[in-house]
Amino acid sequence: MSEVEVRRSTRRRRTVSAYREGDRIVVLIPAGHSRRQEQEWIDQMVGRIEAREHRVRPSDGRLAERAWELSQSYLGGLARPASISWVSNQHRRWGSCTPADGTIRISDRVAALPRWVQDYVVLHELAHLLQPGHGPEFWRLLRSYPKLERAKGFLEGVAHGARDDTPPGDPGDTGDCVDG
Repeated sequence: MSEVEVRRSTRRRRTVSAYREGDRIVVLIPAGHSRRQEQEWIDQMVGRIEAREHRVRPSDGRLAERAWELSQSYLGGLARPASISWVSNQHRRWGSCTPADGTIRISDRVAALPRWVQDYVVLHELAHLLQPGHGPEFWRLLRSYPKLERAKGFLEGVAHGARDDTPPGDPGDTGDCVDG
């Protein structure tokens, strides 16, 4: 179970809400609730948030399966990560890759995006295992993905909608991430 922080408010009369803040779940309840009511709401709200996160974020195992499918379909099976996992600590990137050790990390924010956009992010990071930079050869690796430009545009729109100060587009020539 996640760490829980309860915040009581004198302005709240009946409503209870909860949200994730980093590694903990914050539950907002009316100040007048008893300890028993508080515990009932904690159990209910934590259960809701964890169930939603479980639905939205597939397992690392399923992510690895999908990565292998994408590698076979678009990269001739040449990209084989040592590990690929969902992470919750990437707020300005969609994904990152460390070619030296073959690890790929995908922001859990990606799990809520359409499947074809998720596939692009994973494929982008897989391509970095074969070509670390964002030069012409890197983009040549990705050109067979039919929704390449559409997915890039989608991510730029999401970044813009979030009012991100980072200019949309390619993350530069470091070759380790898809910005978001």
